Amino acid sequence: MRDPETPEEYHARIAAAADAEGRLPVAVEEMPGWDIFPYELDGLRLKPLQPLADEEPPRRGEVAADCPCTQGPPPEDDGRTRVWTNERWRVDLATDTGLPVQLMLMPFEHHDLPTLPRDLAAEMGQVLVALADAVEHVPSVGRVQVAKYGDGGAHLHWFVLGRPARLLQFRGSPLLDWEENLPRVPLEVLQANARVVAERLVVHLGGVPGALGA
Repeated sequence: MRDPETPEEYHARIAAAADAEGRLPVAVEEMPGWDIFPYELDGLRLKPLQPLADEEPPRRGEVAADCPCTQGPPPEDDGRTRVWTNERWRVDLATDTGLPVQLMLMPFEHHDLPTLPRDLAAEMGQVLVALADAVEHVPSVGRVQVAKYGDGGAHLHWFVLGRPARLLQFRGSPLLDWEENLPRVPLEVLQANARVVAERLVVHLGGVPGALGA
């Protein structure tokens, strides 16, 4: 039984598959071969593989005392973007998006996903399920997508995306590539869509809906 692979071993194995410029071949049988891939293949190539960094960079809030959450509950941004809250969770609306609705779910207390207490973890599952249902009740949404990255901030935050209904090119993981190129949705439209989400969350979970510009 071998030991787990080190970062150096992983990088060396990937680098061995690259060409003289350090470029990996485009796996056209994978995502680029999908009918929902948003880019034409002619001229498409991957950037050269970069060397390993000395260490993972620090994230915002890596030290809990530096996280904005320690300053108390955040303001409601003049009532424009807070969609819903209960005692331990908040849902906020992204205002710079080309999607019908783009939300962020996060706890009020400072936790990351690997360190989330069991009670909050159990509650998080219920909130995510209710949020998925709520987003899919927005008339212009076909499906909900959920993502967690956490490379920039150490405070747990889930991205919840409403994939536009009946736009089948936008299915799957290429949605974010499409989103960056879509015209921005007016704030009043986003708020109207988010009110549908807030109302459903109150039905499922209680809590308090945000003003959303009303």
